[in-house]
Amino acid sequence: MSNRKYFGTDGIRGKVGEYPITPDFALKLGWAAGRVLAKDGVKKVLIGKDTRISGYMLESALEAGFASAGVAAAFTGPMPTPAIAYLTRTFRADAGVVISASHNPFYDNGIKFFSTEGRKLDDAIELEIEAQLEKQIDCVESKQLGRASRITDAAGRYIEFCKSTFDHDLSLAGLKIVVDCANGATYHIAPKVLRELGATVIKIGCDPDGVNINENCGATDVKALTKRVLEEKADLGFALDGDGDRIIMVDHQGNKVDGDLIIYIIAREALRQGQLKGGVVGTLMSNMGLEIALKNLGIPFVRAKVGDRYVLEMLVAKNWRLGAENSGHVLLLDKTTTGDGIVAGLQVLAAMIRNDMSLADLCSGMTMLPQVLINIRFAGKHDPLTNATVKSTIEQAEKQLGNEGRVLIRKSGTEPLIRVMVEGSNRSEVQKLAEQIACAVEASN
Repeated sequence: MSNRKYFGTDGIRGKVGEYPITPDFALKLGWAAGRVLAKDGVKKVLIGKDTRISGYMLESALEAGFASAGVAAAFTGPMPTPAIAYLTRTFRADAGVVISASHNPFYDNGIKFFSTEGRKLDDAIELEIEAQLEKQIDCVESKQLGRASRITDAAGRYIEFCKSTFDHDLSLAGLKIVVDCANGATYHIAPKVLRELGATVIKIGCDPDGVNINENCGATDVKALTKRVLEEKADLGFALDGDGDRIIMVDHQGNKVDGDLIIYIIAREALRQGQLKGGVVGTLMSNMGLEIALKNLGIPFVRAKVGDRYVLEMLVAKNWRLGAENSGHVLLLDKTTTGDGIVAGLQVLAAMIRNDMSLADLCSGMTMLPQVLINIRFAGKHDPLTNATVKSTIEQAEKQLGNEGRVLIRKSGTEPLIRVMVEGSNRSEVQKLAEQIACAVEASN
């Protein structure tokens, strides 16, 4: 992605009011994307957003840009990212646009695109859009301007889609589920999906006010969910992130169930049902415990670079269906085209019901190795990954771990962070080594 000026691993993202997350840039982006994406015939894009207050500003600017390029925009209002991917396909739109910074704080925002097939745009198309951004904006003739409209039944359509991925002969009756929607885009959808399938639902993080998205809630912070699951003696908890493409679960004992455990449960169930096609794609961050557990089941496992777009690329290349990041992006290509927290959660629930097992029981077949992740904010001009002290500290850690663990250090694709991850069989050793590397990175900053 290094040859891109604006697009990162997950669209264009940054702090609101700072270039490029500004109204004037969004206007030009709408125009540039309109020029590239519009095909002969109907020229229409869907625009959805999460619950950030800045979404109103950015969607208006984008719509004006698309209109000036002769592209009609249909608004869905607050909708999860995977819902826009789905609706783009079903409406046969030329593209889908999501205004969201996913799991980031409210003062960040981003813009990402889906193709007419509901997949993230190819690199070549993103580069075409960037090339258009260098040109002077113009405007089609008045009679060719794009029109704006609103899709009033978007939520209902997506709710029915989610339910359709859950076997018709199964029911959630008798299950008590706490669902945390991160005060984000799933607040009016996830509780309804679970309730309409028969569950007793307790909602938290379902009162968005424009600035509380992902704040001490959701998939990036499950403390409130864990507390509520234990208080309510619930069977389990769902935590989605701000745009609904990630899920982290909590079992009835309060244990966190991350993307590695979720994809393990789904892959094992697919194997049991005779529906497994190929293997599982994880990332460089996937726990070694997942690799070992899948190997014991005879399920192939490969690692992609970090980022759900890279997991997707490898799945497509191998013609496999199942992939995940431990952060909770779960890709089920037999169900949908992108990471979908609600759909992934429903497949875990289906496995619980079919096997008459709790979530904790389903997780028991996989042993997670201790893994320590430390994020260091990085604002310097020098690359810490090329620093001699940092490199020697990493080499010493790798030598100490031998074949019993791993060290991974990388730059975040969405935030100005260096991520240090150390994994091994001994937790105290792993913690100590991670802290040593983090100190070396911080000192080089």
